[in-house]
Amino acid sequence: FFFLASKASRHNETAKSIHRPVIMPGAMRKRGTTSRGETGTTATPPAPAQQLRYRGAKLGVFAGLMLSSWGTAGAFNTPWAGRLTPRGAGLPDRHCSGAGGSMRLVAVASAESLGLQIRKDFPTLQESVNGKALIYLDSAATSQKPIQVLDAMDAYYKHSNANVHRGAHALSVRATDLYEGARDKVAKFINAERSEIVFTSGATDSINLVAYSWGMSSLREGDEIILSEMEHHANIVPWQMVAAKTGAIIKFVRLSSTDMAFDLEHFRTLISSRTKLVSIAHVSNVLGCLNPVDEIIKEARKVGARVLLDACQSVPHMPIDVKKLDCDWLAASGHKMCGPTGSGFLYGKLDVLQAMPPWKGGGEMIQEVFLDHSTFAPPPGRFEAGTPAIAECVGLGAACDYLTSIGMDRVHAHESHLSRILWDTVSAIPDIDLYGPSPYSAAGNGRAALAAFNAKGIQASDLATFLDMEGVAVRSGHHCAQPLHRILSISGSARASAYLYNTEEDIAGFAEHLKSAYV
Repeated sequence: FFFLASKASRHNETAKSIHRPVIMPGAMRKRGTTSRGETGTTATPPAPAQQLRYRGAKLGVFAGLMLSSWGTAGAFNTPWAGRLTPRGAGLPDRHCSGAGGSMRLVAVASAESLGLQIRKDFPTLQESVNGKALIYLDSAATSQKPIQVLDAMDAYYKHSNANVHRGAHALSVRATDLYEGARDKVAKFINAERSEIVFTSGATDSINLVAYSWGMSSLREGDEIILSEMEHHANIVPWQMVAAKTGAIIKFVRLSSTDMAFDLEHFRTLISSRTKLVSIAHVSNVLGCLNPVDEIIKEARKVGARVLLDACQSVPHMPIDVKKLDCDWLAASGHKMCGPTGSGFLYGKLDVLQAMPPWKGGGEMIQEVFLDHSTFAPPPGRFEAGTPAIAECVGLGAACDYLTSIGMDRVHAHESHLSRILWDTVSAIPDIDLYGPSPYSAAGNGRAALAAFNAKGIQASDLATFLDMEGVAVRSGHHCAQPLHRILSISGSARASAYLYNTEEDIAGFAEHLKSAYV
């Protein structure tokens, strides 16, 4: 074992420390400089004497990490990569002593240790576009799907295809087990009870379910709904439609004037005894900011308001515990978390779901049907009318398995690393306007690995088309957030968004092509 550790340490030293520059996290990239705020940094490789001094300690570091992770990584045997950085690099650390004295050991899910390790699981990432290797940076719109998810759906159709529930034959029992097993997997993924998970076609469907079931039956004229200016259309339009029918009033939390983030103080001035619902994005799909949901929920509880979280940009990227969050509902889409399109779920506290009437009527959601009335199944079945998207739910369960096998702490650490690199790299390019708080600010703490931006003098759509010619996939437009773009006084933006399969090299390649758009 120690021979292998020593050999790997020597290989890493040779490959990373001698033959190519070491890109330091949290820094912009400009050859020959080390100060943040300029175009970038490239760390100079250690001198030979330093390499010898580092090497003995790295043997212990590597062995320690291997031993600490042995048996905990599931299919991925080394979930953490040891990285040696100079003091002051701005990453969490612990210290160790070894040959060569004291150094700083940083255990991070680096872009190389995760992104490169799992890329083989995603067939689409092996594609070429316009004769160029694909750099996929559009995961905030939809994620790529691992072969494990595709295989699970294929196996269902090949070996277990039947309708679920009530069937006595073997295939129906098998299909029901797979479908309900997926519900168990989703529940475990966010620390909920299985009876609190309603399968939907996605977050839009989930929010509409709450709007039309709870909203239409609970809201009255003069009741108030609080949203924010950064919301996705899916968390605005349903409430506008419900407000028009019930007489409820919608109020919007503005962006803070200093950092384009959620203005918590303004929120506190809006909430009152008339507030019945607070519905907020957990993470903004444009600004990238992680909203202060703990404080938001705490304030809502003081006035007895319900809270819904649009968690499309958080569930795929970080550990989520709905019991700790204490939200009433949480909506998420499967296709953004390595699952198939047409899959998603609504989490709801059981007592809240039990008090909600059905939204759609038909088979599956009933208890008994008479000619003059019907009775309804308890949650979650009450909200799952008709034949469900069985294969899609099986795929969603497989996606939860896949992410769990990697570990959501590891996914989050990896993406936090990429978030800083993406911000630094894009902000270092001249004539670029970035939106949302910096990851180095208090409001930007926990910022997602996405960057919405505009290049002066170039339309976002033209920029995205140019990048596509170079094999780089980014999104352009209003990202289903037209009100936010109007507030920012722009018609649209380009957006690069990374996920667990992306690497530092992806971001560097994207940046090089982005710079070349000016030439």
